[in-house]
Amino acid sequence: MATGRLGIEETLGALNAALGPGGPVWLKETRARHLHARDFLAPRRALQARFGDGQVPERVFHAVAGLQGPGVAPVLRCAPTPSGLALQLQRSAVFERVLGSVEAYAAPAAPATPGLRVLLHCPALRASPCALRLSQLRAVLVADHLARTLHAHRVSVRLVPAVRDPHMSTFLQQLKVEWPANSERAETEALRSLALAELNPAGDRGALPAGVLGNVCLKDLVEKRGRTAGYDPNLDSCLVTEDLLSVLAELRAAVLHCPEAATPHDGADSCMVVHVVSCEEEFQQQKLDLLWWKLDNQAPLRQKHLVCGSVKVAGVPGTLTAPEYYELRHAQVCKASALKHSRDLTEDPAWTESFRVLSVATIKFEMLSTAPQSQLVLALADSSISTKGTKSGTFVMYNCARLATLFEGYKHSMEQGLYPSFPPVSSLDFSLLHDEGEWLLLFNSILPFPDLLSQAAALEYMGPGLHISARTEMVCKSLVKLSMDFSSYYNRVHILGEPRPHLFGQMFARLQLLRAVREVLHAGLATLGLPPLSHI
Repeated sequence: MATGRLGIEETLGALNAALGPGGPVWLKETRARHLHARDFLAPRRALQARFGDGQVPERVFHAVAGLQGPGVAPVLRCAPTPSGLALQLQRSAVFERVLGSVEAYAAPAAPATPGLRVLLHCPALRASPCALRLSQLRAVLVADHLARTLHAHRVSVRLVPAVRDPHMSTFLQQLKVEWPANSERAETEALRSLALAELNPAGDRGALPAGVLGNVCLKDLVEKRGRTAGYDPNLDSCLVTEDLLSVLAELRAAVLHCPEAATPHDGADSCMVVHVVSCEEEFQQQKLDLLWWKLDNQAPLRQKHLVCGSVKVAGVPGTLTAPEYYELRHAQVCKASALKHSRDLTEDPAWTESFRVLSVATIKFEMLSTAPQSQLVLALADSSISTKGTKSGTFVMYNCARLATLFEGYKHSMEQGLYPSFPPVSSLDFSLLHDEGEWLLLFNSILPFPDLLSQAAALEYMGPGLHISARTEMVCKSLVKLSMDFSSYYNRVHILGEPRPHLFGQMFARLQLLRAVREVLHAGLATLGLPPLSHI
């Protein structure tokens, strides 16, 4: 039997290569009504553009039928249809390959660029939590999620700033955000001397406010870097303060001591700095970048801005701070639980941590399910907390708990002697998995997950311009879709059937499929800093 991880990208690549020279044509199907008949489609119009008369050469059919290669899924049939060329995989063989190596599908498809080192800078963390705006909270959560996905790809990541406010550290722990803390300020003397040499002439520097050194002209750097790169044309000067120099000193030290740099002098060239900022902070951060380049000849050549869009709250006048937002969601989670269980569980130690996790899950899925560059509109109604609302983090955690209950139920029944112990995976008959919901789970969620993790961590750091985009919304969206498909399947199919020997084969095959669902779900939640729940 063939071994190795199967991949959607590898299969699509092989299918397109089988068509001959030209751009990509084949598409992966995702909708249940299409997956009933096909797994991949080469659309009719695309084939007409490729082959002129639309007649697919016989050689293509032979190439597709015998499709092979690392990561390429085995083909059952390929036939012309009114929609185009339809292809169906050998589903039983795909089930066997995937479910025989579950761990491989809960990890990234491939490591990121070898030697890539990233410094993630989130200026919002220099604020106190009571002053943290929702747009800044969004930047913090994006930075934390991006750091976790990069770590999963074995990328060396350094996080800046080290949090000095103990109240901010406590709030980050509440949010399940991992960020370093340090009470000491970085040494600024070297940068202070360089800044004083660059200051615009002033008649009496002694008249400046305390902590202010003066102005530095940035116009020359704006022209040199090019406004087409994305710098604001209104940037002309920067007011240099002791606090600003402290920020630069911390960034400088972080780059020069980035892990795995051969020497301190290698750090600036081989480390990419990504400033994760809210849209309100971007102008100030551009000033900081230019000042860094002006004062420090070891400043990194690659600095990129990941700018998070604004956050609006529907129907709420004024502003809502991040701690107020958390307290609101926590109160709603406790209220929803009291309604579900017909009693108040907020004082029950067994539920305290679950309520905290549910509150954070609600917030993270709200903040991270939209592309970070887009504007986000929050709806704060109680209905967004319901486990029946299929778009929420609560819904995902609810299905995570259902999986835990399922496997606990099997374990309990096995200990009672109702079911035998789980047999070796190699002995399972996956041809018994013929429900469309089972293929939907494997083909749409489990099989593509390694590629999805790689896309979520992809940073186009070699591209031109100041700004960079990230696809941090992908994990949340995929976990919601997985939860919806699992919920539909679980509500319809009885997994733990009657304890009759002739039913055990299908039960074990289904349990192995749901083990893979659980592994993927847990791996996705880990990139969000969310522990799986066993009850809700």
